[in-house]
Amino acid sequence: MAKFVEMRYNKGIYQERSLPMYPLIRRYLRRVDVVYLLLCAACSAISVAVLLSIGQTQLGSNNKASVQLIASLLGLMLAVVFSTADYHALARAWPLHGVVAWGLVLPTLFLHNVNTGLVTIGYDAGGTSNYSWYRVGGMTFQPAELAKISFILTLALHLSQVRGQVNRPKNLLLLFVHIALPAAAIHVQGDDGTALVFLGIGLVMLYAGGLSHWLVAGGLTAGVVGGAALLTLRPGILKGYQFKRILAVLTPDDPALADITYQQNKGAMAIGTGGLTGQGLLSGEHIFVPNAWNDFIFAYLANVLGFLGAAAVLLLLFALCLRTLRTGLQCPDALGCNICVGIFAALFLQCVINIGMNLQVLPVIGVTLPFFSAGGSSVVMMYLCVGIVLSVGMNTRRSKLEMQQIL
Repeated sequence: MAKFVEMRYNKGIYQERSLPMYPLIRRYLRRVDVVYLLLCAACSAISVAVLLSIGQTQLGSNNKASVQLIASLLGLMLAVVFSTADYHALARAWPLHGVVAWGLVLPTLFLHNVNTGLVTIGYDAGGTSNYSWYRVGGMTFQPAELAKISFILTLALHLSQVRGQVNRPKNLLLLFVHIALPAAAIHVQGDDGTALVFLGIGLVMLYAGGLSHWLVAGGLTAGVVGGAALLTLRPGILKGYQFKRILAVLTPDDPALADITYQQNKGAMAIGTGGLTGQGLLSGEHIFVPNAWNDFIFAYLANVLGFLGAAAVLLLLFALCLRTLRTGLQCPDALGCNICVGIFAALFLQCVINIGMNLQVLPVIGVTLPFFSAGGSSVVMMYLCVGIVLSVGMNTRRSKLEMQQIL
């Protein structure tokens, strides 16, 4: 039988002992949050099934479903590996993951569609001046997803270091710089949707870290007034298609915006005609939604699985968000709590923005639905976040057991 080696702490020294494989697996399953893993796996399974339906009825290829399946399986394995790591060590390793993540992001700020053989740097995947991608052979990779994890880890470490002193002017200024610089870098890439997610993650983590309620109220007021004034005085600050996307939410029936509202109108039609149980996977009777596999997968999903299927997906995502937040709140360590709050914010904000886009409540800004939208890099990086949350949970349980043994 295969053997594994465990380092066991005993009387001031670490001792090696070999463990059989199957008892080790059982021991791992007793310590890990299995429900959390199952929720993620359920999301991935539904995603692959829906993408298979899109491939058969719209694309004539199962390539996107295959990539999603491989990315999900790889992501699950990485989540298990990362769950056994010490999240303190991951946060303290910020020079390593920070250099790798932002070292991949920075070239895309200056190089647009530069082909260097097999690799294209600053690849514009959607034709909207969003140069945030790398194209390697026939596959694409978005380094901002890796940078998002690094950003959450480093900001969580920063907040834990100034715990209880967040509102001091010097600390607050450094924290705002820590949040603003990454968001500005992603904005320069042309990916304003992801830049807003970065900004939202940072502000949620800052608030959870102890930001004064008065500063929150003042900041929100200043942001709304300042944003409205800036758009009034300098309407050209937004790209033409961005301004039209905002108008499309306010006046969806305007014939002058027909090219902009087409995708959202089709998405709303798909959701509305899904009925209670939907048109059925692989039926071929679906409402056509442009790019249904990406930002508008929820609209297609609601069409094929109906209200019940869409409600089940929303419940799965809501349960994931709550369980992520609960793991953080149960952690006695400020760093672990901050990390879970950041990952919760990433999940929650992306879900709200994406579903708002599908329901014509928010403008289309290119934010994917976690675990569901097609994209190998985003799926793998989401599972890395899952692994870190599991690590926080396992360390919390281990600390409680050790405390019980001491008492």
